[in-house]
Amino acid sequence: MLSAFDANWSLMTPEIVLAVLAMIIFTIDFMTGIHGKKPFLGRLSIIALLVTAVLVVFVNPQGGTIGHIFILDPFSMIFKVILLVAVAIVIAISMYYVEKNEDIYQGEYYSIMLFATLGAMLMVSSADLITLFIGLEIVSISSYVLAGFKKHRKKSTEAAIKYVILGGAASAFILYGMSFLYGLTGTTSLYEIGGAIPGVYEQYPFMIMLSLLFMVAGFGFKISVAPFHMWAPDVYEGSPTSVTSFLTVVSKLAAFALVMRVLFIGFGGIIEEWAFIIAVIAALTMILGNLIALAQKNVKRLMAYSGIAQAGYLLVPIAAAFNINVSASTIAFYGVAYVLMVLGAFAVITFVTEESGNEDIASFSGLYKRSPYLALAMGVFLVSLAGLPATAGFIGKFYIFVGAVSGDMLWLAIIMIAMSIVSFYYYFGIIRQMFMREPKTSLDGQPAGTLKAPAGISTVVGVSLAGTIILGFFPGILINFFNSFNWMFMFF
Repeated sequence: MLSAFDANWSLMTPEIVLAVLAMIIFTIDFMTGIHGKKPFLGRLSIIALLVTAVLVVFVNPQGGTIGHIFILDPFSMIFKVILLVAVAIVIAISMYYVEKNEDIYQGEYYSIMLFATLGAMLMVSSADLITLFIGLEIVSISSYVLAGFKKHRKKSTEAAIKYVILGGAASAFILYGMSFLYGLTGTTSLYEIGGAIPGVYEQYPFMIMLSLLFMVAGFGFKISVAPFHMWAPDVYEGSPTSVTSFLTVVSKLAAFALVMRVLFIGFGGIIEEWAFIIAVIAALTMILGNLIALAQKNVKRLMAYSGIAQAGYLLVPIAAAFNINVSASTIAFYGVAYVLMVLGAFAVITFVTEESGNEDIASFSGLYKRSPYLALAMGVFLVSLAGLPATAGFIGKFYIFVGAVSGDMLWLAIIMIAMSIVSFYYYFGIIRQMFMREPKTSLDGQPAGTLKAPAGISTVVGVSLAGTIILGFFPGILINFFNSFNWMFMFF
């Protein structure tokens, strides 16, 4: 058995450094009082995340493992970099939001977001049920707190309570499924479970499928896929807008990485038994997410249902895993595109809704006349989310479509195309407000003035816009890089 002295702890250098930096930021906040504006803590948090991303790339690039409990491989390194950059963008958006909302304790907010990122990093490197669950709960508990950060706002408190109760139930489902798996295989290591699963399934098929279904239900809640998505619209609407962007992108991508590890390593030996189940969940998620989004008037609820539909698209490569290398590259590419287009859109949404004091879609009316730059950028992000050409979103969906067809799931590819067409309607509803409606007038009949975004929001929008367009025209920059990895070696 591996002792603590034999373990190569240098593999965890980025996680240890991030934990230390998060504690330092928490201590600085404690020493300077909990109240007041502290933009320097936001800047320190972004620096901490970028330093950690550099360490992920340059420390132990050859990879390694600590007793098959903590894995450092191309999969974990790529997802960690994506998550760290995504959280840095979220904090850049948050710095504007917390300045406008003085009831948020800034130091605590940034510290908790860094600890949530630490949990996400543990999740993507875990190859053991125990460490996997610890990472998942660090992210979950941090997310519950962040959702209720505007404690004087009824909707925020309601969102946090719903999130805690339903999230706790989802964790119970995951633990119940894990207990069955441990009882049948006698181990918590995903690699050992993966080796034993074909033989155990022959003896106890019902118990293995029950374990799988419990875990899929629990994970389904975490990534908000149908029929476990009911919490998402209320929590997304009630949470601070910057937290909503965190839940939509960061916690969801981390959970997806975890689901891939569990399914491909732990249950990889019986892939034909669960592939159709995942395909049905993907189809339901795309259909429900897109159809219910059509009726939404609140922009955060609309983005919640949009996020549910996008989770369905991300499940397609897992269900149609005819080639693990291709599926992993496809999900990684779409993950990058998803970060750019969704966080770019949330930067605009945060600024517009805070300036108007209204979260209705109508708050975007006449945005083109008030801020052409933000309106054009938001238009590109929405077009990319809809999957139209010349954007990163189109390329990502194209690869997913090809993967579904190649994996003999033509019916799933057809549903994906049909639901993408449906999504045009609600995304173009916002575009119509921005370009075809007049700006709202004030109570005294005066026209709304021009909007000038602060430097942080403008930078996030600019970087996201450039990335969305560049990957739309030159996807080979990233897809060739991802294809250069031997993902198959990683999984087996």
